[in-house]
Amino acid sequence: MAAIKNKKSLYFYCGFLTVCSLLLIIHGCSTGKPAPAPAGYPKPYKVLGKWYQPVPHSHGFSQRGKASWYGKKFHGRKTANGEIYNMYAITAAHKTLPLGTYVRVHNLKNNRKIDVRINDRGPFVRGRIIDLSYTAAKKLGVVGPGTAPVKITALGTPVQSKTKKGTIRSYVPLDYYKGNFTVQIGAFSDRSNAEELKQKLDKKYMHVHIISFNNGYETFYRVRLGRCSTLEKAIEYENDLIEDGFKGAFAVAE
Repeated sequence: MAAIKNKKSLYFYCGFLTVCSLLLIIHGCSTGKPAPAPAGYPKPYKVLGKWYQPVPHSHGFSQRGKASWYGKKFHGRKTANGEIYNMYAITAAHKTLPLGTYVRVHNLKNNRKIDVRINDRGPFVRGRIIDLSYTAAKKLGVVGPGTAPVKITALGTPVQSKTKKGTIRSYVPLDYYKGNFTVQIGAFSDRSNAEELKQKLDKKYMHVHIISFNNGYETFYRVRLGRCSTLEKAIEYENDLIEDGFKGAFAVAE
């Protein structure tokens, strides 16, 4: 009887170890931080226990899935790029495209199309690939049903070209590998607040500057500092600023 008990105990112990190992593997897969991204990639971020790796550029990017929208609950809150979310502007949230990228959203159900600017992160719901602002969703016919099957195609960042017939807008893919990079500290709708922050930063940091941006409805004044030739250097600078107390600092391309 003792031998049988010992054998049963051994089986139970081995089974227990197997279950524990499986749980550890599952836990590691669901919450473990991903391997470091190659140099030049934006930093990964974590939402609801899952890690997301932003892509380094928008060139050739297309995707199919469901579009949804967000409105009053988030109206007036800060977006991922430091702007204040305006549900009446033509913007959208995407999980991995570079912030500032324009994308063409094609509603595959009614054949409507609209170009929107990515200024936020989301949607963090399985199967959904883009969260539209209320106005963008209304123009695309998504507000009523709540979601719609879409195809999104990255256009890049807008470039204005003057011709004899007038001004033409074209798009250049946003690339995180090369270019000019800096670190954004804050964004304000009131320029005096931006100027006040700039004066404080000027006492300690180099290349503090204000960039104005109009989203079609209002103008924002972005306070940025530093000049870097690669995103990797800008991220190092970003980390230093976060340690220095600027928790909302993030690297951006200019």
